[in-house]
Amino acid sequence: MGKTTGFLEYVRQDDRNRAPEERVHDWEEFHLALPAKERQEQGGRCMNCGVPYCQAGMMFKGKTFGCPLHNLIPEWNDMIFAGNQPHGLSRLLKTNNFPEFTGRVCPAPCEQACICGIYGDAVTIRDNERCIIEEAFASKAVKRRRPPQWSGKKVAVIGSGPAGLAVADQLNHRGHSVTVIEREAHPGGLLTYGIPNMKMPKDVVKRRVDLMTDEGVSFVCGVDAAEPKTAQRLLKEYDAVVLCCGSETPRPLGLDTQGVTGVYFGTEYLKAAVQRHQFGESPAIPTAEGRDVVIIGTGDTASDCVATALREGAASVTQLVRRPESDYRKNGQLPTDYAHEEALAVTGRDPRRFGVQVKDLVKDENGSLTAIVTTDGDTLPCQLLIGATGFAGCRADVCAAFGVEAGKTVATEEGHFATSVEKVFTAGDMRRGQSLVVWAIAEGRAAAAEVDGYLMGYTNLMRTM
Repeated sequence: MGKTTGFLEYVRQDDRNRAPEERVHDWEEFHLALPAKERQEQGGRCMNCGVPYCQAGMMFKGKTFGCPLHNLIPEWNDMIFAGNQPHGLSRLLKTNNFPEFTGRVCPAPCEQACICGIYGDAVTIRDNERCIIEEAFASKAVKRRRPPQWSGKKVAVIGSGPAGLAVADQLNHRGHSVTVIEREAHPGGLLTYGIPNMKMPKDVVKRRVDLMTDEGVSFVCGVDAAEPKTAQRLLKEYDAVVLCCGSETPRPLGLDTQGVTGVYFGTEYLKAAVQRHQFGESPAIPTAEGRDVVIIGTGDTASDCVATALREGAASVTQLVRRPESDYRKNGQLPTDYAHEEALAVTGRDPRRFGVQVKDLVKDENGSLTAIVTTDGDTLPCQLLIGATGFAGCRADVCAAFGVEAGKTVATEEGHFATSVEKVFTAGDMRRGQSLVVWAIAEGRAAAAEVDGYLMGYTNLMRTM
């Protein structure tokens, strides 16, 4: 514990954000790092509790409590205060393969479990984490780590989202030859195509992929493993296959959309925006520019759709939330996230309407969506309707191609990652259902240990779950 009275002397100071009226006009990251002195003080606020619940990583009453990776949080907070960045980095990387990802998009269940938060404000754990890894990359303290020898075993990882990348990183460092198969044109999965650039810069994802490539991992993009011939070839050529394709089947909207154009799911819209604005491609899904946009749902995906539509120049943006406003108020206040702040700056109003949903769609003679009728009985102009209401399960075609038993998720024994098919494993949202990036990384690390044990008869890889 670097500062025994730090939690009493220093107040919480979150990373600063660029002004919403400024950032809404570009796709650049909006978080700004604290000066070194202030960051040191934030590390000094950590109490080094006798029982650090921030590291618990458990499910409690249906919610994540503490860090699923069991990050050594008090240790690297202590190193921040002591100014010992190299040791802080070593402790951080001991449990987390990709702190540059979790330091940006994790909802920080560690902070919700922080003892400092009981009577005051929790430690800025997520911001501290991102500071350590970004300073390490900037100072070139993140070094290439190639295994001293190769095992001769070959592993195919299907999907390059956080779970797939974690599996690949762990098994590569163990000495196995790992090939990551990605359906899209660029690796990264959800990190690349499901999260906008202002929250997850694509150069940050590419930086990690480039490092993994330099360390020996092979990435093959533009190949869909759902093709039966491709699946059979992979099963024949590799000693193990790990399915990490996420939970990407959208939950149905419950609306009659037959013959109507202009209705899309949130992940479809966000993916198209990334293709258009980050990679210069021309996706079929239209931009929000000049259109009245209505978004159904709450949560991160819905907020990301709001922020993306604003940046694309939507004529108006409305977010319909099923539950009443009272369900979301805390201490009498209605919380706002980054997208709602931006909507207030641009339009002068909160985009959310609570306790209301879409009742009917209005289309013109060509089948183009022109408006929606709400359950309140009013009609809103709408040429782009985006459903961001969650996911129903994993892709059935991938499961069928590899012959694994699956429902909404791929079937495995409790606490294990092997599927019903010999030498085929699974991890991430494909196994546990829609979840957090940090859980996907934890799943990937645990699955890698099981795969390593299958290939070698034992494993020395750390398993966090």
